[in-house]
Amino acid sequence: MAAELTVHQLIAKHRPTLDQALETIRTRAYWSPHPEHPKAYGENGSLSLPEGKAAFDALQGTRFDLDQPGTDDWVGGEVSPYGPELGITYPHPDIDTLLPAMRAGMRAWRDAGAEVRAMVCLEILSRISARTHEFAHAVMHTSGQAFMMAFQAGGPHAQDRGLEAVAYAYVEQSRTPDAAEWTKPQGKRDPIALNKRFTPVARGISLMIGCNTFPTWNGYPGLFASLATGNPVLVKPHPRAVLPLALTVRIAREVLADAGFDPNLVCLAVERPDEGIAKTLAVRPEIKLIDYTGSTSFGDWLEANARQAQVYTEKAGVNTVVVESTDNYKGMLANLAFSLSLYSGQMCTTPQNLLIPRDGIRTDAGAKSYDDVVADLAASVNGLLGDDARANGILGALVNPDVKSRLEAAAGLGEVALPSREIANPEFPDAVVRTPVIVKLDGAKPDAEAAYLSECFGPVSFAVAVDSATDAVELLRRTVRDKGAMTVGAYTTSEEISAAVEETCLEECAQLSLNLTGGVYVNQTAAFSDFHGSGGNPAANAALCDGAFVANRFRVVEIRKDA
Repeated sequence: MAAELTVHQLIAKHRPTLDQALETIRTRAYWSPHPEHPKAYGENGSLSLPEGKAAFDALQGTRFDLDQPGTDDWVGGEVSPYGPELGITYPHPDIDTLLPAMRAGMRAWRDAGAEVRAMVCLEILSRISARTHEFAHAVMHTSGQAFMMAFQAGGPHAQDRGLEAVAYAYVEQSRTPDAAEWTKPQGKRDPIALNKRFTPVARGISLMIGCNTFPTWNGYPGLFASLATGNPVLVKPHPRAVLPLALTVRIAREVLADAGFDPNLVCLAVERPDEGIAKTLAVRPEIKLIDYTGSTSFGDWLEANARQAQVYTEKAGVNTVVVESTDNYKGMLANLAFSLSLYSGQMCTTPQNLLIPRDGIRTDAGAKSYDDVVADLAASVNGLLGDDARANGILGALVNPDVKSRLEAAAGLGEVALPSREIANPEFPDAVVRTPVIVKLDGAKPDAEAAYLSECFGPVSFAVAVDSATDAVELLRRTVRDKGAMTVGAYTTSEEISAAVEETCLEECAQLSLNLTGGVYVNQTAAFSDFHGSGGNPAANAALCDGAFVANRFRVVEIRKDA
């Protein structure tokens, strides 16, 4: 890539990709410009697997200089969930210096217009894509994801979500024309004529607060939605998962400079241990937008206290699956087993509560009692994870000690149908790898309710016995209404129950997956087609990605003149 990028070069290179993204969010069809297979990389300037690993290794033990203003210290301390210390230090900001510097480039970025901003964002994503293998190792060793998941979710899937946000941002900014000639007839008098110009104007600096488990996948939508709508973006990573977002910031700054814009439109803010810089930044008057993924407590704090900002949160929820009947019992069990196991249940979309009638369910394999369903699901999980090498590839590592503590405590909440077991990782002996636990609970007992109506983030699920399918639907409704849910699943061959679950999800605003028995799982969503969260229940106040996610990141300012 040349040291300087002209508008013509950017449009020639990236306009076809933007057009395809615009068409895809309209049709909701499958499409991705980012290859999912590791072997697709290594040509045309992209890093191969060995080159990506070498690039990641070369970063360890170094100072990650971004040449951004206001650096008053160097901080770090990331330790891989697989054991090794990364030993990387990052710039710590003097925010009184950094925030004014970030605002300095806003005018030129605004005047560039929506199309040029979109093209620059796509160039950033293109350069990130070329380094997907490097990002995969960075995500793996900060989140604990197994390599293949880190490669896909941290790479192409995250890049798709970023591109999706750019597409929605372009649509919303293009909804109003740049200019209009306005004429109002006045009968016998001369008409009134005005020339009007409409300019999308950014709200101000956007603060993106990253999460530990999916730093790029959850971070890119807000980052690119804000940048594409004209806002500078300050990236505040989770202290355990700085590297993937630091790499992102470095690439963004390089592209902005190459395209003739102020690189300080994207900056990094890494905190000292226990500093709590996110709280300090969140209430600064310069911060007008906040994107946050994480705990309910801090999300609630942001919504209550960052009153000067538009706040987009993805918080905790209690994801629920209603199991009433199925015409593919084996497929249902396999699908649920994988959903419970993937990344050790450390996904905001992982099912937690399985609501099963205590009198059992109807299946193509005959009637199955509640105990049969739970025992068969436990056997399916054991079959999936019986081989340690396969299990390591699915489970990854526990991201932090809190997950391990919750997992161990869950065994004391009820009858354990599937005990968790420790798995050794030969490549990384210090990795903490555990299989899921399934606990049986009686939904009618108040002490059980306290357990299953609280999020237990990690490889923990509750098989909740309910009196009937109707009771399951009502408990689903109460759970979503009171606690929120990122995902809802249901298995039923009954049109009546299916309709009841669908109506519940429509009324309570929750995303529903029905009768998944193949290679699509309730905890996975596809960019350009699936909405991640709804923004309509307590688990999240925004959806990734829709028009509402981008439209309030800018305002249209009108200038009118007498013609």
